[in-house]
Amino acid sequence: MIFKQIMDFTYDVIVVGAGHAGNEAAAAAANLGSKTLLITMDMNKIGQMSCNPAIGGIAKGQIVREIDAMGGQLGIVTDKSAIQFRMLNRSKGPAMWSPRSQSDRKRFIEEWINTLCTTPNLSLWQDIVTELIVENGEVRGVKTQLGAEMKARCVVLTNGTFLNGLMHCGKAQIRGGRTGEPASYGLTEQLKSIGFQADRMKTGTPARIDKRSIDFSKMLIQPGDDDFHKFSYLDTVSRKLKQMPCWITYTNERTHEELRGGLKDSPLFNGQIQSIGPRYCPSIETKIVTFADKEQHQLFLEPEGVDSGEYYVNGFSSSLPMDVQIRALHTIAGLENAVLYRPGYAIEYDFFYPTQLKHTLETKLVKNLFFAGQINGTTGYEEAGGQGLVAGINAHMNAHGLNPFTLARDEAYIGVLIDDLVNKGVDEPYRMFTSRAEYRILLRQDDADKRLTERAYEIGLAKSDRMELLRTKISEENELSEYLKQTRIKAEDASQLLESAGSAPTTRGMRLSELLARPEISMKTLLDNHNGLREFTDQIGRVREEVLESAEIMIKYQGYIDRERQAADKLHRLDQIKLAEDFDYNSLQSLSTEARQKLSRIRPRTIGDASRIPGVSPNDISVLLVLLGR
Repeated sequence: MIFKQIMDFTYDVIVVGAGHAGNEAAAAAANLGSKTLLITMDMNKIGQMSCNPAIGGIAKGQIVREIDAMGGQLGIVTDKSAIQFRMLNRSKGPAMWSPRSQSDRKRFIEEWINTLCTTPNLSLWQDIVTELIVENGEVRGVKTQLGAEMKARCVVLTNGTFLNGLMHCGKAQIRGGRTGEPASYGLTEQLKSIGFQADRMKTGTPARIDKRSIDFSKMLIQPGDDDFHKFSYLDTVSRKLKQMPCWITYTNERTHEELRGGLKDSPLFNGQIQSIGPRYCPSIETKIVTFADKEQHQLFLEPEGVDSGEYYVNGFSSSLPMDVQIRALHTIAGLENAVLYRPGYAIEYDFFYPTQLKHTLETKLVKNLFFAGQINGTTGYEEAGGQGLVAGINAHMNAHGLNPFTLARDEAYIGVLIDDLVNKGVDEPYRMFTSRAEYRILLRQDDADKRLTERAYEIGLAKSDRMELLRTKISEENELSEYLKQTRIKAEDASQLLESAGSAPTTRGMRLSELLARPEISMKTLLDNHNGLREFTDQIGRVREEVLESAEIMIKYQGYIDRERQAADKLHRLDQIKLAEDFDYNSLQSLSTEARQKLSRIRPRTIGDASRIPGVSPNDISVLLVLLGR
């Protein structure tokens, strides 16, 4: 008897690309109940960390916590593959605290593969998509290099750096989307023929070095944190791999001399590369030109994994010729005898201007087609993951006729990211910073679950175990806060505690909450000096450390939080005033010329969106408000 396998190539959602955006999109759509297909060039490189082996960082860490709070996967995968965790900016206020983790690159991929291969409703296919099936302005599926035609109600493109990718190392030019992997051709040309606007961007990566050739004795060690912090809010997820340090060293004038000597052969400076590069993560050759007065630049040596001999030289991204890179590295303390696994290189790739998207990340030109990740002009695993999650959710919503899911600027960094892309566009690779968020006191890393888990639970992405854990945490935090507000200590005890902490003494008895509001007094200080509080907090359950931290932040910063919440609520009024999609802005001569042009091109949903478009002035907004009032 001959067994015949029949495959049904019909899906609710097809996701193209299994990077950080594609994985989140596919997992979200499938976990919401859509029959989903994830197409990747290489099943062994799902979730590949193309650049540094780390997740998180300033503002990026907040995005990862938001992804986790909504039932996404990046935080879980990162915790399971973590080999170092650090909370950055602890010397500043909690609005600036940002988690960051080094990952074991190999384990990171393995965790993603295991996650996706065990997700219900999700299938995988190894192939290259060469064409979209578009009928009557609506996407219907994809065609692949192997000749397969796959039908779908919605398609999510997350092509990363693969669209017409071209790598540069000195004069050498190699077609590809990543070292050792081919580029993708055909999609850009098809989308441009439909009417999409595309352009080119550039990113890069540094050399990888053999651990055995590094002299760590000449470098400064940078250990990780040893506390309760991690990315996932789930108490069932933890960091279990061996924790490893990073190492710090510096370039010097000899390094810069070697680099300057190679500039004539640099693709960035000899006209070989024409596209837009990242301002906030520049190559080492850009650094020595832009900051010519600096005598040194800091470098971080980051381990690639527990069992790997490979180290990543963070801060030394370069497309200079291989021999120039090697000579320059050999001038650096600890790298005098460095042996390279491979040199750094730059890569150029196609992106599409994100002003052509809705806030759901659906394109305006083709219905049910979504873009997420570097295809939208962003850079970074975390920015890609956040977009992928929103695109995957909305692809599911569209496929089943449900209401769209969007995030506001005061709800999430992901909301800031998408609003910036859709309303402001990009003129360089977009990277998230805390300074981009007007409401960063509301968007802290500690409270992403309180902001977003219930919203994700309502649509079915966050599951009941996550929601129950949040309810428990909130209940215990409220009980602790109430205890701190009700419990008083005598004046002499309060004065003694304040003086020992370097704070001004008091002549009256004080509530514990009043003491905690003092900058010099921490929750740990109170626990060390108040038996009643220590006994009370010992009764807190599974999320004790999170509850203590969250309660302390709320008491210390309640005034700032309330003030920012009021400001956000005022601006919400502008976001409630809708603008018609077909409104003829060119007919309003009282608008500035620039406002007419940009409003006609971007087509904002609301007055609030219009107010955030560069070039649309407060006077233009007043004109629109008068018109709508009329």
